[in-house]
Amino acid sequence: MTTQRTSGRRKQAFAAVAAVAALLTTAACGGGGDDGDNGGSSTGAAGFDAANNKVAQASAAKKGGTLKFGGAQDADSWDTTRGYYGFMWNFARYYSRQLVTNKTEPGKAGAELTPDLATGLAKVTDDGKTYTYTLRDGVTWEDGKPITSKDVKYGIERVWAQDVLSGGPVYLKDVLDPKGEYKGPYKDTSPDKLGLKAIETPDDKTVVFKLPVANSDFEEMLGLISASPVRQDKDTKSKYGLHPFSSGPYKFQSYSPGKDITLVRNTEWKQASDPVRKAYPDKITVQFFSDANQLDQRLLNGDLDLDINQTGMSPQGRTTALKEHKANLDNPVSGYIRYATFPQSVAPFDNAECRKAVIYGADHVSLQTARGGPIAGGDIGTNMLPPSVSGAEGQKYDPYEIAGANKSGNAAKAKEALKACGKPNGFSTTIAVRNNKPVEVATAQSLQASLKKIGINAQIEQFDGSQTSGIIGSPENVKKKGYGIIIMGWGPDFPTVQGFGMPLWDSKYILESGNNNFALIKDKTIDGLFDDYITTLDDAGKTKIATEINHKVMEGAYYLPFVFEKFINWRSDNVANVYTTDGYSGMYDFVNLGLKSAK
Repeated sequence: MTTQRTSGRRKQAFAAVAAVAALLTTAACGGGGDDGDNGGSSTGAAGFDAANNKVAQASAAKKGGTLKFGGAQDADSWDTTRGYYGFMWNFARYYSRQLVTNKTEPGKAGAELTPDLATGLAKVTDDGKTYTYTLRDGVTWEDGKPITSKDVKYGIERVWAQDVLSGGPVYLKDVLDPKGEYKGPYKDTSPDKLGLKAIETPDDKTVVFKLPVANSDFEEMLGLISASPVRQDKDTKSKYGLHPFSSGPYKFQSYSPGKDITLVRNTEWKQASDPVRKAYPDKITVQFFSDANQLDQRLLNGDLDLDINQTGMSPQGRTTALKEHKANLDNPVSGYIRYATFPQSVAPFDNAECRKAVIYGADHVSLQTARGGPIAGGDIGTNMLPPSVSGAEGQKYDPYEIAGANKSGNAAKAKEALKACGKPNGFSTTIAVRNNKPVEVATAQSLQASLKKIGINAQIEQFDGSQTSGIIGSPENVKKKGYGIIIMGWGPDFPTVQGFGMPLWDSKYILESGNNNFALIKDKTIDGLFDDYITTLDDAGKTKIATEINHKVMEGAYYLPFVFEKFINWRSDNVANVYTTDGYSGMYDFVNLGLKSAK
């Protein structure tokens, strides 16, 4: 998932990323209303880290009131097919349902799947190639009409319409139609526009998926927001993200892009049909700010309950919060890696030695400090597999001694690499960074300063962070602009190497628009390992391949990892039933948040 996802999902994503995105642990297990036991405050805040992988204020949630989010960035899209930011995937469950979704539990358990529209998890037959689901009774759209198997199929078919609906994850397309034979519902010649042969709808309550080749993570893909149903007569194509039609407990009342969103109760939603969502608030609002410091100030003032972006407070707000409002804060490990990546289309980064020069020349302590230090930034990143993903080795795998001998940069090794790549006197390049992420800009400045010492002159170009998929997601634009270094982050779309790394590292995922394989990696070995992973059904085998893929990526020097991210996250005194979940990369699980008083 890209978070803001860079995303994400679970981008992350994050969460992706997503992505983007990652996983959670036990159900309502404490935190209750007793603020005193866990460092709570006299104002009623739950206490520092009280909601980190556990439930705070579990029994205090009341029905009613307005839950108020703020954000420094709008979603890439609120269309369930197109959204790829981790916070979008988290928030979209207010108005969209899927056959299966993440458990509403803290920690690792939150990354596990649970039935949603379906009566149970899949019935899997035919050696892992056929998945059958039955829809629950009483599931309806916001106008009261039943949600049918055809709505589920149509919603998934929209993933094929990449020319109109680019930006979201495309796993389902690749798994169900690896040869690319289906052209998507808008070019579908069958009268009902349901011509995708891999999904069968024998009746209104039954959905059958027929995979040409088994994929060990297929059900994880059905848990993504992109597998949400969409009703054909309500599909406004590229405009759908302005007003999605609700299958969940809330519906859009209004949306002004980049300004605000208001969700109100969907009166046709029935609690009896939904085992996942409690739907505590009457109304949910989101206000967007162009200035992250202004957002933090509104959180500190108590005007807002939560940051929708869930990427942590900015340095100024964080400092105040840690001093004066520590009981309102949690410090989760996110599922995200923050990094720089080197597009091979931009010289001299077509040469691995030039890429290594940047990795060796960077001051990794300075980069960690720019991200917020060990607490608000995270542990120094030494490789590209986040801790929530099976096969991760953390700092044990450190091929460039990033957290060891080269922690503050190694000018001698950087110079050797420059010589080897034919640029002994250095070179000039451009660092591309989102303009609405102060921490990313600070990271770019840190990298710029350390590279200058080894003769690499990097100018920083800030781009519109709300237009990421069209700016850095277009390889043609990246090449034209000469973006040799891109600052980004990514979290797992689901907690496996396929759900984290495939959009970043598999050559099949290089897209003309909405691309996330920024380095333009075309490595037959990496592609082959992903192919092996997909057909490997035992967990030990999957873990081993995940580790191998990570090693190959690092050997190619396509990335400079900054941190295995941690962040400081704010929750207001009034938020109840609050906990972080690996299902959404250490974010708070939005879907069952309540308020202690319905003010």
